[in-house]
Amino acid sequence: MPRVILIGPPGAGKSSVAKALAKTSALPVIDTDAEVEKMAGKKISDIFVDDGEATFRKYESDVVLTAITSSNAIVSLGGGAVMTPEIRKALENSRTPIIYLEVSISQAAPRVGFNKDRPMLLVNPRQQWLALMEVRKPIYEKLATRTFSTDSKKPSEVAESIARYLEGLST
Repeated sequence: MPRVILIGPPGAGKSSVAKALAKTSALPVIDTDAEVEKMAGKKISDIFVDDGEATFRKYESDVVLTAITSSNAIVSLGGGAVMTPEIRKALENSRTPIIYLEVSISQAAPRVGFNKDRPMLLVNPRQQWLALMEVRKPIYEKLATRTFSTDSKKPSEVAESIARYLEGLST
């Protein structure tokens, strides 16, 4: 199975689908948000509060650019990674399948809980999520090789659909 990159908003299930997809393949998962936290030695929400969004985006850019040019892996990007011009350009030039995991706000809300660990969703979370999607959705759609909805689906179901799609690309 080829390497794959998962993109989408908070609550789309990128991390969960990546883990489920890894069970059906021999590929490791690189969750870029988790890698940023390892690099910084603290949670993303703490990076935002202590160091600011610019510092977070620098960490994120370093991690994502390394991940999407690394060996075979399932790469799960943070929801806002596509907003960084260098990352977007690297994704546009990538030959790796890019899967946009689409989700409605009604499904995303209970998944993320709109809590303090989502720094971009701290004030009026539902309105913030909708505002983020207004800007990000066209970018997700433009970058995506294929879109899969995660609404009312288990991560394993979405992963199975993605695996079938990827198998079709390699035949």
